[in-house]
Amino acid sequence: MDFTYIGYSELIAKLREQGYAIANYHTYKETDRCVILRHDVDNDLEKAAQLAEFEQSLGICSTYFLLLTSDFYNVFSKESERLLKQIQGGHHDIGLHFDEARYPEASGDPQAVTDKILYEAGILSMAVGTQVSAVSMHRPSRAILDADIHIPDMINSYGKKFFREFKYLSDSRRHWREPVEEIIDSAEYDRLHILTHPFWYSEKEYDMHRAVAGFINSANLQRYQQMERNITDLESIMGREEVL
Repeated sequence: MDFTYIGYSELIAKLREQGYAIANYHTYKETDRCVILRHDVDNDLEKAAQLAEFEQSLGICSTYFLLLTSDFYNVFSKESERLLKQIQGGHHDIGLHFDEARYPEASGDPQAVTDKILYEAGILSMAVGTQVSAVSMHRPSRAILDADIHIPDMINSYGKKFFREFKYLSDSRRHWREPVEEIIDSAEYDRLHILTHPFWYSEKEYDMHRAVAGFINSANLQRYQQMERNITDLESIMGREEVL
């Protein structure tokens, strides 16, 4: 499938044609045939908000997992607050995207990782103004995956339930490891768990290089705009045309 909004809408259409109900981690038991749509927001909150708005136009809701420890966005910034409200305005759920590598002292230790997840979930809940009750792992260690950790009052989207009872499909690194459209069309599985990354989707089809390069190169302009909001008459110091 194309990594465009049209391509994504066609994926949703296929799911509906095969009778899949769009569910989340709390409602999936209400139907025998369902799909959980999940998005990991690794680096670009603006792209997440754009996809959330597009999903709203399709009449669907999903779960957006935010990386509290991201070097690319700050969930407490004013701009992030605006984008988060845009996501939540579409009645999407917010979950925690947890990076185990951020805490080397806890890596591979189920109890220590659980404690860190609860710590971050509390902070993220304050940022988004609602209780965060689901977590997805960002490049977890094999020890944590195998541990199938159970977190008080939270759903572990990497728990064995969502890998054994569901057919799990992912577009990691802008590549579907299995033919997602064929699997949906086959109607072989009653429960699907689909992970996509908003970063890869846009109005037009771009290859991986252009998507990454565009994100990196846009950072200079974004930084200028941020400085413009904090330095009076920035233009007299450095003109916008000087941004590379």
